Amino acid sequence: MVLSKVRMSGIAQLPPQVQERLQRLQQLQNTMQQLLLQKQRIEMEMVESDKALEVLEEAQGNPKVYKSVGAVLVEKDRDTVVKELKERREFLEMRAKVLKKQEDKTKEKITTLQDTLQKELGITPS
Repeated sequence: MVLSKVRMSGIAQLPPQVQERLQRLQQLQNTMQQLLLQKQRIEMEMVESDKALEVLEEAQGNPKVYKSVGAVLVEKDRDTVVKELKERREFLEMRAKVLKKQEDKTKEKITTLQDTLQKELGITPS
C-alpha cells in the first residue's frame, strides 16, 4: 500500500533515508513471498506424506511397496517406507514451525516499517 502511494508521487524526490526504508520494505515483502511459497510446498508435501502413510497403514499382508528414487522406482520393505515417511513428516512439521516464526517476524517488521513510512510521508492509513 505504501509503495503504491509513493510510486504515484515519485520515489526519486524523497529523502535518501525514506528511499532506503522503501527499498527495505520491498525486500521484506519479497522475503514474505518466498516464505509463503516455501510454506505452501511443505504443506503440500505433508499432505502427500499423510496420504501415502494412510494407504500403507491400510495395506493388508505384506504388499510390494516401491519408493521413487529420482527417475527409478525401487522395491522397499513396507515398514521401512512407513518409518521413512513418518521421519520425513516430523522434519516437515519442524520446518513448518520455523517458517511460521520467520513469517511472523517478517510480518512484524513489515508492519513497523509501513507505519514509520506512513508517518514520514504523511499518509493516513486506510
